[in-house]
Amino acid sequence: MPFSNLTSDLEFHILGFSVLMASPIFSFLIILIIYIFNMLGNSLIIAVIKMDCNLHKPMYFFLSSLSLVDMSFTTVTLPKTMEVFLSQTKNICFACCMLQMYFFLAVGVTESFLLALMSYDRYLAICNPLRYSGIMTSRVCIIMILGCWMSGLLSVLLPVILISKLPFCQSHNINHFFCDVSPVIQLSCSNISKLEMFIFLTAVIVILGTFSVIVLSYIGIVVSILRITTARGKKKTFSTCASHLTVVLIYYGTIIFMYVRPKSKSNLNMDKQTSVFYSVVTPTLNPLIYSLRNKEVKNSLQKLIKKRFIVPSFS
Repeated sequence: MPFSNLTSDLEFHILGFSVLMASPIFSFLIILIIYIFNMLGNSLIIAVIKMDCNLHKPMYFFLSSLSLVDMSFTTVTLPKTMEVFLSQTKNICFACCMLQMYFFLAVGVTESFLLALMSYDRYLAICNPLRYSGIMTSRVCIIMILGCWMSGLLSVLLPVILISKLPFCQSHNINHFFCDVSPVIQLSCSNISKLEMFIFLTAVIVILGTFSVIVLSYIGIVVSILRITTARGKKKTFSTCASHLTVVLIYYGTIIFMYVRPKSKSNLNMDKQTSVFYSVVTPTLNPLIYSLRNKEVKNSLQKLIKKRFIVPSFS
């Protein structure tokens, strides 16, 4: 069959989850609740950090940036997923699919760089406290955040462009709940082995590169903590990293499984279930993890609730 398909007229059909498709209205409500919880939780973290002057520190500036990334993560995928549950056709146009894939990957790479940056920030604060305020100035923090976003937007541009050039002349059914890389490129009727290798190497560089920064940072942090003589001092120092470490373990555990492994061992149904953790569950749980495990955020949140709701009620 000649490669005569016009990408401007091409549409993909998103299969979603077969189990959830049996009850589309109920599934739509579940996804809607998750999305609302994600947006409210992350918005609350941003609001708390902005309103409390005690939280105007690099650590919390990066945390508010992480909340913004997490909101973007779910916004790229969940609205379309909800539409799929309610739609009769469950179609997505080719351009929309490529854009969704691009922004999903870009936000994912941005989160990887941001988590690495947050670990480096904790390393400086614990291992080099005297120079910390001089190094992590407001200007430096803003430049670093912009660098994370630019790294995400630029690093995935070429892979997505190459994917958009593929001929799709076979089945257009995407076995996923959004336009992810593997289920899309496997629909192509051309040889994708070189493209798969290029995407794999890009993922290895980004994911393992940022993960290496995190590991090295925490090695330095652990060494510094072991030098502290008192048990209380060790516990207090480690508590500043506990929330970030929890998020890192959940996030990197899933994306390393997803992207840093041979494609011969790939299983689309398993990949689809795994992707829920790093694209939906982790961004939604992050506000809960940071608010429950971080004493300063928890205290600021309590003050904000008292100020906004309890005091006006007495007035």
